[in-house]
Amino acid sequence: VCSSDLFQGRESDVIYISLVRSNENGVIGFLKDYRRLNVALTRAKLKLVVIGDSATLGADDFYKGFIEFCQENNFYKSAWEYLGV
Repeated sequence: VCSSDLFQGRESDVIYISLVRSNENGVIGFLKDYRRLNVALTRAKLKLVVIGDSATLGADDFYKGFIEFCQENNFYKSAWEYLGV
C-alpha cells in the first residue's frame, strides 16, 4: 500500500485508488490536487480500480468529468449494483 507520492515513477499490474472523501457538502480537500490522481491513474498496467463517493466527487468539475467519462465508457459501477439494490 502506497500513497500516490510514494508510488510515483513505479508501475503495477493492478492499482486500487481510494478517493476517501465523502460528505454532504462536496468538499474534497486534498483531492483538489489533480496531479496526484494523474500519477495514480497512469501507473496501472492491466487494471485500475477507483473507489469513491460519486456524490461528493461529482460536486467538483474535474471529478464530475472523470465520472461521466467512466459512465459513458461503461467503466462505472455503483456500490448498489454489488449489493443487489
